[in-house]
Amino acid sequence: MYILLMGPPGAGKGTQAERLIEKYGIPQISTGDMFRAAVKNGTPLGLEAKKHMDNGTLVPDEVTIGIVRERLAQPDARDGFILDGFPRTTAQAVALDAILRELNITLDGIINIAVPNEELVRRTSGRLICRTCGATYHKAFNPPQKAGVCDKDGGELYQRDDDQEAVVKERLAVYGQQTKPLIDYYKNNGHYVEIDGLQDMEDVFKDIVTALEKKDGQ
Repeated sequence: MYILLMGPPGAGKGTQAERLIEKYGIPQISTGDMFRAAVKNGTPLGLEAKKHMDNGTLVPDEVTIGIVRERLAQPDARDGFILDGFPRTTAQAVALDAILRELNITLDGIINIAVPNEELVRRTSGRLICRTCGATYHKAFNPPQKAGVCDKDGGELYQRDDDQEAVVKERLAVYGQQTKPLIDYYKNNGHYVEIDGLQDMEDVFKDIVTALEKKDGQ
């Protein structure tokens, strides 16, 4: 099963990816994982990516695309994968199409978990983390027994800077600007499916599997 998984921060992609890995026995391949593996293995593209990462600059498309090509050609991806975090632009999507043609791979599903921005802000900006043990809470969905205090070790709970409401809204705005052209590109592909991410996570998973297996059976 070859899956491209899309969705904004807070949509629940991580949870669904874990379930899909368990169900289909395929690896999750994220841009970050690919970069780290390429750097660790000292490949020419990995060394080029490391140079940009160390300088705090964006890794150029040609380097990213080369690393994706290397990773998708690995033996563990031969029978399927979940691609997460790539492509991020229409240019990268065109390049991915070319890579998949080279490898004789057809995506079984392009899954976009859609959640309205106001809900994403509510989900993400309510997150709290313990300073000592790292336990995670949520003001609305999983509050601590005592406000500001970790249930496990009594540590102080804090909110990360990138979970502040204003920051979350900015991240979502940038995501929307980047992703709308990508969604428009994939809507012309018969394998694009939008899943309602407002549902219970079990229902989201069922809808994803139904969509994948319907496409696979066509």
